[in-house]
Amino acid sequence: MKKPFALAPLFLAALALAGCEPKPAPNAEPTTAEKAELALKNAVAKTKELALEAKDAVSAQLVAWHLTPAEIKEELERTGRIVRAKAATAVAASGQFADQARIVAVVTTKLVADRELSARQIGVTSAEGVVTLTGTVPSAALIGRAVTLALDTDGVTQVVSLLTVAM
Repeated sequence: MKKPFALAPLFLAALALAGCEPKPAPNAEPTTAEKAELALKNAVAKTKELALEAKDAVSAQLVAWHLTPAEIKEELERTGRIVRAKAATAVAASGQFADQARIVAVVTTKLVADRELSARQIGVTSAEGVVTLTGTVPSAALIGRAVTLALDTDGVTQVVSLLTVAM
């Protein structure tokens, strides 16, 4: 009669050997997987660096264009809207008014890409380089961010914000 467990030691030895990998030599060339992992880590680091630079640039524009939360609140109380325009030289350098559909698409994409802004709650229209933003946002600071993102778009000459702060 055959023993049912006679092949068990052979099976266990095969399993043990299957999990063994040869150790790379200390001075060996990195594998393709290691190169890919390093490239991914470098890309993530560069993306974080660029995101911080973009955030700093937006912060500087908020101040330069008088879009701080205090300035927005004061202007909303006084006029009910926020209006900012680019200098005439910047508009002249960019040439004629850009395609209005492209402007709306670019501004909407910027709003969608911003973590704190909800493009679903912000309407964007454009006519002859003038972008109008409508809707509701959680804070005055976000009105400034939305205006900054729109005004910093090629072909935009002026931004009229009719955004309100949600109560």
